[in-house]
Amino acid sequence: MDEVKGYIFDYGATLDTAGCHWGKMLWHAYQRHQLPVSEQAFRDAYVYAERYLGRNPIIKPHFTFHKTLDIKIRLELEYLCSKGDWNAGEEDFRRVHDVLLDDLYSQVKTITAHSIDVLRQLHGRCPMVLVSNFYGNVNEVLHEFGFDGLFVDVIESANVGIRKPNPRIFALGVDALGMEAKDVAVVGDSFYKDIEPAAKLGCRTVWFKGEGWNNDVYDETFPNLVITDLAQLLLQ
Repeated sequence: MDEVKGYIFDYGATLDTAGCHWGKMLWHAYQRHQLPVSEQAFRDAYVYAERYLGRNPIIKPHFTFHKTLDIKIRLELEYLCSKGDWNAGEEDFRRVHDVLLDDLYSQVKTITAHSIDVLRQLHGRCPMVLVSNFYGNVNEVLHEFGFDGLFVDVIESANVGIRKPNPRIFALGVDALGMEAKDVAVVGDSFYKDIEPAAKLGCRTVWFKGEGWNNDVYDETFPNLVITDLAQLLLQ
């Protein structure tokens, strides 16, 4: 890793949740606030909301993450009610929605602050690019949390028409750095969407290992480095 000349970072579940899959972040918030639904019912609601947002251009480029999270939680709770998995009146619906939103947004602010601290230190060593599957508003989200000036370029799936795990989106990141793939390290939480395609391209890989959506087991000798805290990059 001491030969790395540039970094490509994933955003969602890497810089904003410390490696924890967003589905798990949401589920744990449901548990903390004792929402009376099964994990399977929640998982169905989560998948529904993500697919709905993927099909419908509801998230606008100027939407903050707070607004985005507001919409995601609302879609999930509405789905749970429509399926009879949660029988809530309007008052309870609004209360639970707001509690979940405040809880999760507070967590994200804390985690992104730590990520920014690490990235600022890395920024002095080598250039960085962000490559993300997102809704078209990742630049607004980066500004919201204070990532301004840290990335040479921001490459977002909604804008370039390529989504991970297609290695071509990482190739755009390598081009933005003006380097060869072998000199670039890709940091991401998803083995399937980040690590495998980046390795296929010839990049070095850093797996940010956190709590995944499923209990899949991966070969931890495959990435060049496995970390559980972003600050571990500073030790390389």
